[in-house]
Order: sequence, then structure tokens, then C-alpha cells
Amino acid sequence: MSLKAARDIATEARQMTVRGIDPIAEREVKRRDAQRNLHLLRDVADDAFEARKAELKGDGVAGRWFSPLGNHILPKLGGVPVAGIDQIAVRDTLAPIWHDKAETARKAANRLRIVMQHAAALGLNVDLQAVDKARALLGKQRHEVKNIEALPWHDVPGFYQSLGDGVTELALRLLCLTAARSAAVRFATPDHFDLDVRVWTIPAIHMKGRKGQTGDFRVPLSDEAVTVGREAMRHGGMVLFPGQKGKPISDMTMSKYMRVRGMAARPHGLRSSFRTWAEETGQPYEVAETALGHKLGNKVERAYQRSDLIEKRAVLMEKWSNLVTGKAGGKVVQIRAAT
Repeated sequence: MSLKAARDIATEARQMTVRGIDPIAEREVKRRDAQRNLHLLRDVADDAFEARKAELKGDGVAGRWFSPLGNHILPKLGGVPVAGIDQIAVRDTLAPIWHDKAETARKAANRLRIVMQHAAALGLNVDLQAVDKARALLGKQRHEVKNIEALPWHDVPGFYQSLGDGVTELALRLLCLTAARSAAVRFATPDHFDLDVRVWTIPAIHMKGRKGQTGDFRVPLSDEAVTVGREAMRHGGMVLFPGQKGKPISDMTMSKYMRVRGMAARPHGLRSSFRTWAEETGQPYEVAETALGHKLGNKVERAYQRSDLIEKRAVLMEKWSNLVTGKAGGKVVQIRAAT
């Protein structure tokens, strides 16, 4: 340090003392501020994720909470001090996916906002409005939300009866008969089923909803669903529908099966097929919604109405099964693979 620089520092210290400011304490404050401003977004994001694990299903090991950050935010901004992130940086990061991958961009923006809030809670000097200001700069998304393609319910019997007895086809059979989500089917294990009492219990971790707010869900099994369950159990293994190395079939396996057959509909759309049938044939609203695992009413109503309507759902699912298997009568339209 030069003599002039030393004199300047001494002069500044004397001036601060005259103003009633402790120069040593002020220097410590500046040092701490500088230290806080060196926190990288990548490190703060990791810390925010750790703090939220307790409320994520499976402690977030599936990666769905973190992946929008990891795939679209951190590659560009991960090495930037969180205090230096502004709306321009956020806008430039989200711009490539803002319209073409609208839902992914929305999730990435929401996760980034949570990380910025976490940074503020740590005492870091951040712009909590950076994400909202970036949204304003990006404008309204052009992407139109499209519902997952569903098979018209009149065509479900033909599709069901075209299925064979392979692992994927048995999984699709169970999906058709129960209107469950594909994840519940893919991760189903023999111990989830009590075929004697005709009930499949889906663990809370495989149900949609936040951890701690979603419980296990009982699914009544029709005669046909019990038959499918017994057939699937012949494959043995830890899971009912094993893929490579005995692990559950992937989330794309059933979709690919339908796509290869030239179908626009996707597995999740079978839930819509069931719900549309229930609506158009006059089935009880609350029973049909509960069969899909949907919550009904507000918190107060749910606090008093605790029945899962399983007996009524058993009747409903048997009716649906009779339609799907052709036992309900009527012409069955066969669905064949595209040639």
C-alpha cells in the first residue's frame, strides 16, 4: 500500500469518527456484506432444495422439483452471485423456452423465485422482484395449453379387448379398469394388492398432491381387475409390471405402445375417457370424482366428510369394467394397429 493510500484511509477513518461512526465496526459491516454478495446462485439453490426436502415426496430424489432449475437456470446463472441476478439476466435465461416450453419455463421461474426468497431469508441482498419483472419483459406466453389426448369412451372396449398379456399390455389393462394414474400402475407391487378383499392400496408417495397432505388411496377392484392382477403377479419380481433389470417400466413405455399403434390418445387420457363416460351416463358426481382421487369440497367439508366412498366406487368400477370388457352389451369397435 502506498503512503498516499494509507493517508486516505486514515483521513476517512477520522471523518467517520467525527460523524460518530466506529470505523472498525463499519469495516466489519462492509466485509460481511461483501461476503454475503459472493454467494453463488448454484449454492443457494442447493440450500433451498435441502430446506424443502421434508415437504417433497421421496425427499425430492426423483428430481422433479429441482430439474427445472438444474436444466434451464443453473447452466447459465449458477456461477453468478445471487446478489447480481436481475430481471435482465432472468429474462435472457428464460427467453429460449418461454414460448416453446411454456410449462417448463413457468416451473423454472417459480423455482427461481423460491430460491431468491431463500436467499433473502439468509440475509443476502437480492432483488425479490427480479422474476416478476422478467415475466413482464418476456410478455404473455403464446403457448396454448392442450389437454392430453383421450380415447372416446365408446372406443375403450375395442382398445381393451385388443390388448394381449405382455407386461405393458397388462399394465394398460389395469390402467383402463381402474382409471388410476400411470405412476401408480408402474410402481405397483404385489403387496399393494389384497385380491381376496378386492382392494388395491396406492401408497401416498404415488398419489398426486403435496407430501403430508395426501394419504394412501384405496382402489376397489372389479372382477376383471382382480383377474388382471393375478395374471400380472405371475411375472413375479418386486414390482407388478417389471421392465429392464426387474425395475418398473418407464413412464414412456405405455405411451410408446399406444403411439406405435398409431393412436393419438395417451395413457393418462384414459382417466378422461372414464370421467366422460361417468358424466354422460349419469353416474354420481362425487363417486366419479373420488374414483379419480380428486379432492371434493373445502377443508371444513373434508374435515367432516371422511369417507372414501369405496363401496359406492366398487359398484361404479364394476359398471365401468363391464363396459370395457364388453359385458355391458352394445357394439364393440375394434382398434387395430396402424399399417
